[in-house]
Amino acid sequence: MSLKDAQGLGVSSDDPAIVGRLDEFDRSFLSYGKTAAAAWEAAELAPAQPLVAAKAAALALFMQTGEAAANATRFLDRAEATLSKALPRELLWHQAVRAWTKNDLRQAIALHQQIVRDYPHDLAAMKLGQVHQFHIGDAEGMLRLADMARAANEESAYLHGMRAFALEECHRLEEAEASARQAIAMLRREPWAHHALAHVMEAQGRTAEGLDAMLGFSDCWADCNSFMLTHNWWHAALFAIDCDDPAQALELYDQHVWGVWKEYSQDQVNAVALLARLEFVGLDTGGRWQELARYLEPRLHEHVDPFLDLHYLLGLARAGYDASAQELLTSMAEYSHTANDPVWHGVALPLGRGILAYGRGQWDEAFRQLHMGLDGVAGIGGSHAQRDLFHWLMLEAGWRAGRKADIRPLLLQRMTARPTVARHRRELTRADSNV
Repeated sequence: MSLKDAQGLGVSSDDPAIVGRLDEFDRSFLSYGKTAAAAWEAAELAPAQPLVAAKAAALALFMQTGEAAANATRFLDRAEATLSKALPRELLWHQAVRAWTKNDLRQAIALHQQIVRDYPHDLAAMKLGQVHQFHIGDAEGMLRLADMARAANEESAYLHGMRAFALEECHRLEEAEASARQAIAMLRREPWAHHALAHVMEAQGRTAEGLDAMLGFSDCWADCNSFMLTHNWWHAALFAIDCDDPAQALELYDQHVWGVWKEYSQDQVNAVALLARLEFVGLDTGGRWQELARYLEPRLHEHVDPFLDLHYLLGLARAGYDASAQELLTSMAEYSHTANDPVWHGVALPLGRGILAYGRGQWDEAFRQLHMGLDGVAGIGGSHAQRDLFHWLMLEAGWRAGRKADIRPLLLQRMTARPTVARHRRELTRADSNV
């Protein structure tokens, strides 16, 4: 007997408790809630059920640790004997998550696209497909996937929030804002729509407005998981920096960005990226790098993806953990030989070498390596706002290396894109001076 889930899609189970936990995983996944572990609860009740195994494995992979793929594989293996009885959608889910365990994101994306084509109400499948597309820098693919599901989900705030972020990453800012505001009008507590709106305002230099908007929505984030909670506060802190108030940004770091789940990769990324920006604008961050680095040292050989490794490397380098930073970079180089992914060799390694050189005060080498890696930086994943960290790092290295002529065109681009941000005008004036 098969039951139907909350989207009206079949599940090969006759146990409402199992289906209810799968529904809870989906709700938490789409809303960035705290109850996604319902998938693991379902796996305790029905470890061989194919969709249960797939979603439990997906949650294991989201832990982004060195053991995540092995943990996920164990969930998937328990369902192998029952796959012949799986419904078609369940089999696709299982195959997609299996591809993810092998870091074959393009195959996983293709399978999620098939799920969305055949079962457009499966927004969790669409969301996971977008996550993978985000990690390989395929913004256009994110938007296509959202549009595939749009007609069937016009009444879903989550659909419009996901579509808003994809539009922003495609530089379609006005459409992105409209979609985000539509989502928020339907469901004020839609944190991904808040996030998309923050990206739009950041890209347009609407600094004070952006800060007010994020602070105004912040009451909605208490029930979010640590990533969404800390990341939306991270965006608020970026607006504070752009408003020339780094002291407020540091206060947000201490109160909201760092300290929720210190062992989690995404919380660590938010902390590294904010501390670096605070230093770029001249703020003394005290001993925060050293406190953060204690949580980065255990991750030297994980290599979940290059975006994470590069943040870990920067945190270690800025904390003065030179030996650990060198060990991480060496391990990245070794991994790149087996990864079968040109992004690791052609993008991550030059950026990594530039970061390590920056930490050692080798400014000209840092500028050269960072400049080399930035040509393909979209391939490491992350948003425009997140990857700007590496552009800013290159500019800082250029300043210190005395390369005014090299960085001036880049500074002009930044000021032209966001003329309302006073810092950009000051930077360009400084580049034109003889000081």
